Amino acid sequence: MPAITGPRIGLARRHPWSTLAVSHPRTEGDAMSATIPAKDRGQAGETFETAESGASGDGLPRAVSHAEQPDAAARELRERLGDTALELVVVFCAPSYDRIALAAALADRFGTVPIIGCTTAGEIGPGGYTTGAVVAVGFPAEDFSIVTALVDHVDRFEIADSTEIAQTLLSARDRAMTARPVPLGETARSFAMLLIDGLAMSEETVVSALHNALIDIPLFGASAGDDLHFERTFVLHDGAFHPNAAVVALFTTTRPFTVFRTQHFVSSDRKMVVTGADPQHRIVTEINAEPAGREYARLVGLEGEPLTPMIFAAHPVVVRVGGQYHVRSIQKVNDDESLTFFCAIDEGIVLTVAEGVDPVANFDGLINSIEAEVGAPDLILGCDCILRRLEMEQRQLNAVMSERLARHRVVGFCAYGEQVNGMHVNQTFTGVAIGGR
Repeated sequence: MPAITGPRIGLARRHPWSTLAVSHPRTEGDAMSATIPAKDRGQAGETFETAESGASGDGLPRAVSHAEQPDAAARELRERLGDTALELVVVFCAPSYDRIALAAALADRFGTVPIIGCTTAGEIGPGGYTTGAVVAVGFPAEDFSIVTALVDHVDRFEIADSTEIAQTLLSARDRAMTARPVPLGETARSFAMLLIDGLAMSEETVVSALHNALIDIPLFGASAGDDLHFERTFVLHDGAFHPNAAVVALFTTTRPFTVFRTQHFVSSDRKMVVTGADPQHRIVTEINAEPAGREYARLVGLEGEPLTPMIFAAHPVVVRVGGQYHVRSIQKVNDDESLTFFCAIDEGIVLTVAEGVDPVANFDGLINSIEAEVGAPDLILGCDCILRRLEMEQRQLNAVMSERLARHRVVGFCAYGEQVNGMHVNQTFTGVAIGGR
């Protein structure tokens, strides 16, 4: 079911750590960046081809390039994003690109405009689902103030780190707002985006701690991918791709926006108890005191069948948290019949086999909810679980869903997990919808 976090009036000014409680909100033209190494938190520094151009009047600037050479791809993105002065560019790239060359080419083409992003397990461009591409979206300086932070060594992240990250971001935002020649306005409010290494297994700790530190600022994000190789994933910040890291971006705007999530699964009456697990590695060894893979296959009615990503996409499990069901997707089956999950897992957890509803109708319901909040969106920056995309392919719904994504101006990527506020989830579509001026 769709869940919406609506815009809140004056949100940019209300956080208790903000210095804007009595000052007029202002922001400068170029986004300020704060790099926060985990080892030294206290020293923080500052194809529908016709849809590719992202011209004004067609929503916020967005573009896609399938050029194989990094410099050619960067050149195409720069041209297609147009001449609008940009505060920030967000980039999602296929892992097949030479990361060093691509980061250098993007920095060269965009000059002083900050760029953040990550590697993917598939991209969502202006024409819908695509692969082997680089997708970009630009945020105009006229409408946005954006500050970013790089968090290194997320595998050693501690809850206390989130306080300094939030304070650094808020201080940088407040300075930018104060320095802006033309004020954003009294109704400016903020939301946060998290892009994080999809294999460091740190999402639960990071997103929960950041959400608590940011208090009433809505947060969404996703885990970087590597086209289902499960070897290395990267986030992009300050001209380089970083492993074992995260990027946090704090957006402030007077445009209407809403942070959302949706999933097209409901709980069934088939339950299972995790009776053996290795939580550190997200591995379940036993379900109902039986080998995990074998018992899972029995419960979903596929006993004796080889377990594949397509099966996991079609038959996820859910866990009840805070009165709501959240998907806990399976990444792979191991040689010993254990199951590796995309999310945290532990002994004693009760899992329920999920049953799917129509994903296209579910997406249409989400769009109806978004339009009720912000009107027809100028942009939906979306994070879609790779298992959702695999299911679309399996059910031959790729073309239908791509048309929906293109029509509603969705740009984003396919991820190894999604975050919304304090939760790390799977098989979910989450993001932010931004309305017109």
